[in-house]
Amino acid sequence: MEEKQKDVVQLPENAFRELKEGEEYQPVMSPQQVYPEVNAWSVTWGVMMVVLFSAAAAYLGLKVGQVFEAAIPIAIIAIGVSSVAKRKNSLGENVIIQSIGACSGAVVAGAIFVLPAIYMLDLEANFLKIFIASSLGGILGILFLIPFRKYFVKDMHGKYPFPEATATTQVLVSGAKGGSQAKPLLLAGLIGGAYDFIVATFGWWNENVTSRIIGLGEQVAEQAKLVFKINTGAAVLGLGYIVGLKYASIICLGSLAVWWLIVPGMALLFPDTILNQWDPTIATTVGSMSPEAIFTNYARSIGIGGIAMAGIIGIVKSWGIIKGAVGLAAREMKGKGASDVEVIRTQRDISFKIISIGSVLTILITFLFFYFGVMNFNLLHAVVAILLVAVIAFLFTTVAANAIAIVGSNPVSGMTLMTLILASVVMVAVGLKGEAGMLAALLMGAVVCTALSMAGSFITDLKIGYWLGTTPKKQESWKFLGTIISAATVAGVMILLNKTYGFNSDALAAPQAHAMAAVIAPLMNGQGAPWILYGIGALIALVLDRCKIPALAFALGMFIPIQLNIPLVVGGAVHWYVSTRSKNTEENKAREEKGTLIASGFIAGGALMGVVSALLKFGGIEFNYADWWQNHLSELVSIFAYVLLIVYFILATRTRKQS
Repeated sequence: MEEKQKDVVQLPENAFRELKEGEEYQPVMSPQQVYPEVNAWSVTWGVMMVVLFSAAAAYLGLKVGQVFEAAIPIAIIAIGVSSVAKRKNSLGENVIIQSIGACSGAVVAGAIFVLPAIYMLDLEANFLKIFIASSLGGILGILFLIPFRKYFVKDMHGKYPFPEATATTQVLVSGAKGGSQAKPLLLAGLIGGAYDFIVATFGWWNENVTSRIIGLGEQVAEQAKLVFKINTGAAVLGLGYIVGLKYASIICLGSLAVWWLIVPGMALLFPDTILNQWDPTIATTVGSMSPEAIFTNYARSIGIGGIAMAGIIGIVKSWGIIKGAVGLAAREMKGKGASDVEVIRTQRDISFKIISIGSVLTILITFLFFYFGVMNFNLLHAVVAILLVAVIAFLFTTVAANAIAIVGSNPVSGMTLMTLILASVVMVAVGLKGEAGMLAALLMGAVVCTALSMAGSFITDLKIGYWLGTTPKKQESWKFLGTIISAATVAGVMILLNKTYGFNSDALAAPQAHAMAAVIAPLMNGQGAPWILYGIGALIALVLDRCKIPALAFALGMFIPIQLNIPLVVGGAVHWYVSTRSKNTEENKAREEKGTLIASGFIAGGALMGVVSALLKFGGIEFNYADWWQNHLSELVSIFAYVLLIVYFILATRTRKQS
């Protein structure tokens, strides 16, 4: 069996494209065979990874303000320990290690984006409250996503790029196969990792190039509020390659609409006006703000409105899928569902009966948590809170999964901000205000934020499993353990950091939580929210949908900063270039596949070295290059390095050795 698996440890040629009529995708591990997946080895290492990376991500995210994705580093470690232990047929085990371990990034993002705001606002929350909010949110995210697994990973095969899942899958496959496939991935990982590490640690060149590099650009940015920015990192370039030119262009158009139309337009319309009805901390006229400040204070809210409306549109369009999932659950509840024996191994999910009962129980436990632990035994407040949390978490689950599938980035902070605003407005309307209202809204936000973060992260794991041929039911079942362990670890780290440093000191960055605290305090004291801006974003999403343009991709562009959107187009253009240069179709296809390996290497190397760089900063090893980055020469060096990186990428796809 070992020999047989070695023969098939290679992704099929139809792994990343849409399937033809009647064509079926056959994963790396045959659905007709049984492989080692869940055992003492994979669960033990998965739990170790969850504890280690939950603690590391929480420390770094709060202390340095840098949140990293753990999936790729965990996959690399899983391959390493399996190789050292000489495990046979370890691909399925490595997927389980990665899947359990990846809970760390999901729960950490859900917790640290919101919960530190409790301490920043001088409110009280013990270990149990933080642990319960994070655990319940993560469990809800898993349960709400499972019914959509088949739609996202199987029915939409080849329609979504799944950038992070692609990179992680390539890492796992190359680790299992070795040889010709591992070499380009490893080389690209070393080059991309070294490139990003040099920038993040030593600052040899600037991480961004802006139009301010020339005098005219500075003048245009100052007077017309027009600015061009591009991140020159290797990981973002690789991400753009996998996203592809189509989605990258739509995302970029959303970004340009905000940065080149809305931002200058607001400065033109309100040059001498202070727009601070929903945020009294704003004390500057729109006309005297930088383009970046206009984006942060106003234009980004349009993106949040667009994302929210795209979510509603997605729910409406997916109603048939939701209805089918509910119908299947109802049939299973009556004992009429298909048994595990009838379903092939690679398509077996946790029983819809269990999902239905689990969802109801989790919602009931969340209600009891709100009633006894948060709302001081007020039935009305607890009922309103659980309705808000359940509806918003379910509504935005598909948005989180869609966002990860398209661009590999979950706009969870934007969706959580919308949740906090809605929760605050509604809770104030039913009579819950002041400090009690702030604590309630933040804990509600933490449940939703963790649920959405988990949904986005988990769809990545399930897509990896689909490509490689693991059993979804096993991934789903053990995800709950990883979530609970991660929630306990994060709660402990957060309380320890608060006692050691204090969240109101400069020692802890926690930028997302600071933003949440700044928004929620005025709302609970009776001030408003930028509803007009949300409404504009929602209207844009509706118009785009009527024009058959993917509204979510466009809205993501409006929300994500321009410097992270432009390089997606560059990567997409490289993808188009390397896959169309030859008249020989087979050669184009070979170059495209080699490019996917290189892009995955860039992402993997960037992710791994990003962790190393952040750890060095956390340990006090930091190089001061702020003055150098103020010099426009650092941007010229950045352009030169970026061009060399792109040239390497293109040339590397053309030098293909036959294996």
